[in-house]
Amino acid sequence: MATPTEPGPVDTGRHSTLEPAANGHLDPVALAARLITIDSVNPDLAPDGAGETEIAAWCAEWLATRGFEVHRLEERVGRPSIVGIKRGTGGGRSLMLNAHLDTVGVDGYEGDPFAGERHAGRLHGRGAFDTKGGLAAVLVAAQRATLTPLAGDVLVTLVADEEFGSSGTEEVLRRFSADSAVVVEPSELSLTVCHRGFAWFDLTLRGRAAHGSMPEQGVDAIRHAGLVLRALDDLRTGLEQKPPHPLLGHGTVRVAVIAGGTDAATVAPSCTLTIERRTLPGETPDAVEAELRRLLDHLAQGTPDFAYTLTRLVARAAFEADPDWPIVLELAEQAERVLGHPVEQRGEPFWTDAALVLEAGIPCLLFGVDGGGAHATEEWATERSIHQVAEVLETTIVSICA
Repeated sequence: MATPTEPGPVDTGRHSTLEPAANGHLDPVALAARLITIDSVNPDLAPDGAGETEIAAWCAEWLATRGFEVHRLEERVGRPSIVGIKRGTGGGRSLMLNAHLDTVGVDGYEGDPFAGERHAGRLHGRGAFDTKGGLAAVLVAAQRATLTPLAGDVLVTLVADEEFGSSGTEEVLRRFSADSAVVVEPSELSLTVCHRGFAWFDLTLRGRAAHGSMPEQGVDAIRHAGLVLRALDDLRTGLEQKPPHPLLGHGTVRVAVIAGGTDAATVAPSCTLTIERRTLPGETPDAVEAELRRLLDHLAQGTPDFAYTLTRLVARAAFEADPDWPIVLELAEQAERVLGHPVEQRGEPFWTDAALVLEAGIPCLLFGVDGGGAHATEEWATERSIHQVAEVLETTIVSICA
């Protein structure tokens, strides 16, 4: 059952401006091409990014003209997310379909990133693969599946800010829930059933400045950084010696940024390292932070004047689906029927909003189009896969919500 707490449905007030011929109606490829023409670059990634305002309004209108109850969520001004609901007749399971509205930037993109060009069976443009092809498939599948009323509610959640901070999915999940969910990301027609998590930390090492000709009078923070680097290498070796996850392999640790010192003639009074830790299911952000603090405390015990401050910047848990969840079994069955072969189940090294959906208590997995060029200088999705994802999602909605 969809459970909104606030705000109520909104009336877009612009239905007459949207003609079926102009938006591809229920052809997901034509619809995806139209969506690509709307600049929705995340402004947290590119200062001149347009954000989600225009594409959110467009999708809200598309949903409203087709009888969906539309909610606009915008805790962050200028960063709206849209929730469209087709209410069921009652007594059925609800299903949430999640896709993001934003894209990464277009600097260096080869050609027109917003043309939505189609040739040789491929749709080109920023977001074609990640993930406007999947977004179009969600819209079409939800409409097709609900032309005949279902027992359960169907929720279409189109979120802002997935490419940076995931504030859109977090906002949606504070107001809506469902019995299960499909998060649409470019999985190349595979079922993504797990992915790594991550945690970022700033480590500041505090030394004491002194003249470079008399280093014994100071405390060299850069030397202490070298000790940390060696200790992190030992941690990485330990991670690699543990039994690997069957789909995700091992966790990782690395230093992403290092900065310290003032000039060539002065002992470095400070040094800062940004540390990234990629995690596996079962490794919590708190446990990872405690692991780093033990390492640093051990260095402090054996190194005179070793002083540090460790600050957690952001941390997201890993994701893993239960293979026996009804949504996993049903989507696998429908994908095999549409594609004509058993569908691969795989894990991803990167993080997605599926972890947030699961943390909210909603069983879920990821599924999406085939193609390439996510975050690259040329991006594309196969037209065939966009049609296939729409069909798989449509039949999954009917099966789950009926």
